[in-house]
Amino acid sequence: MLPLESRIQYKFRNSLLLAEALTHPSLAYESQQQNFDNQRLEFLGDAVLQLIVTEELFRRFVGSSEGQLTKLRSRVVSRRALAKLAMVIRLGDYILLGKGEESTGGRRRLSTLADAFEALIGAVFLDSGVEKARDLVLRLLEEELGGMVDSPEEMNPKGELQERLQAIHPQAPVYRIIGESGPDHRRVFQAEVSWCEKVLATGKGKSKKDAEARAAAEALRARLWDA
Repeated sequence: MLPLESRIQYKFRNSLLLAEALTHPSLAYESQQQNFDNQRLEFLGDAVLQLIVTEELFRRFVGSSEGQLTKLRSRVVSRRALAKLAMVIRLGDYILLGKGEESTGGRRRLSTLADAFEALIGAVFLDSGVEKARDLVLRLLEEELGGMVDSPEEMNPKGELQERLQAIHPQAPVYRIIGESGPDHRRVFQAEVSWCEKVLATGKGKSKKDAEARAAAEALRARLWDA
């Protein structure tokens, strides 16, 4: 099997960082090494990815509003999108899993792949700094970003929010219309999205569907489920 470093065209100076990025919490738990798994690197990598992608979208989409940029960023860093990038470099082949997680198909699970990808970016950042991390991220994202320039349509934020949340807990997000204003020919609706009895965000739109989509997009930006 081709080494992962060859696939990503990056050589780690500190190989322990790569090992940590690839160690799933299930293996750390089974081996009683609970301080050595990829969760901290995942946390760091998520922030590094957000910064790199935000800066690149800001540079490429000069005429886009803050709301449009937020939705485009949600598309790029969605769990499904990150898992897809992980599949491109066959990251699942290298993740170190516990026996239980392995037996239940954890190597192909979208959340596992996305988390490991974020951890890998965090590891590169610690190993060599933001420029090397940016080089790797933008190289892997070039096709996706190029497609956005040609056709910047947005993914369904409600579907993306549901996917993210149900990777944590099976309960689906709940939407409700909490307000209406304006004349009949120009109604404005306000929607609220909640999950596990916690309000995540609100959004306004010219239809109930649009208001719910905007609430979902705002929830993806705010990430209050992590709070």
